[in-house]
Amino acid sequence: MTECKEFLDNAIADIHQGKFRDALAKLNKAVELKNDWEIPFFYRAVAHHALEHFDEAMLDYTKAIQLNEKMTDAYYNRAKIILSRKDIKNPDINQAVKDLEKALELDEKFIDTLFAMAAAHKKLGNYQIALDYLNKLLEIEPEAINARAFKKLLQQKYL
Repeated sequence: MTECKEFLDNAIADIHQGKFRDALAKLNKAVELKNDWEIPFFYRAVAHHALEHFDEAMLDYTKAIQLNEKMTDAYYNRAKIILSRKDIKNPDINQAVKDLEKALELDEKFIDTLFAMAAAHKKLGNYQIALDYLNKLLEIEPEAINARAFKKLLQQKYL
């Protein structure tokens, strides 16, 4: 475990410095040493995500969740990939919503998740539900500029 932790710590430092390829090499070693711990899988997914290796990131976020179903950020990040990919014609927005629901179940005040949920529901044409999520977000963070702008757009263009 000590060697695994060392690879993990160094990889996290690489991620913070934007050295995602270096981080991947270290995270692969960490996973080799301990493949039943969610943290190396999560950070390897983060590195893949940053490098736009979306399929690999999805696999690693999923593995992290399988090892620890309380990985709030893994659910959120997996949903963000689904919502933001331009290379897939018909992304599974409903799967993204399920992941975001799980993230909110684990942390009901996760601002980014509330915003992503509003975006997902907008894509699904559920404008009132999107607005409801933005209102929840603004209750928590009244000065959230992006949420205010999104709310205004929904009200003026879709409702």
